[in-house]
Amino acid sequence: QVQLVESGGGLVQAGGSLRLSCAASGRTFSIKGMAWFRQAPGKEREFVAAITWSGSSTYYADSVKDRFTISRDDAKNTVYLQMNSLKPEDTAVYYCAAQSEIYTGTYYRTYDHDYWGQGTQVTVSS
Repeated sequence: QVQLVESGGGLVQAGGSLRLSCAASGRTFSIKGMAWFRQAPGKEREFVAAITWSGSSTYYADSVKDRFTISRDDAKNTVYLQMNSLKPEDTAVYYCAAQSEIYTGTYYRTYDHDYWGQGTQVTVSS
């Protein structure tokens, strides 16, 4: 199994920045890719960004492209989401996800991932 622990959420003013971290442990050798999703109250969980475990490819939702950057630290088995120029509409619970025991070839759908973190709240005030 894979365990995912997110950190780094908080309250920030519009235009500010936050960096989320997701530390993976357990069977990390089986991870093919990881992603960040977010869910605002009353809305469905949506894709934010993804990275292959090799770090060679990254993917972004149009709504965050050029503002957010996903990266990983191989030595720490940690994936980061650097969020700049935050907007009130970025307010949500952010979840880290990993594709480990399954293989789908994509990372932007919730069912592409079989392990999830507990989520971290990001609130952007106007």
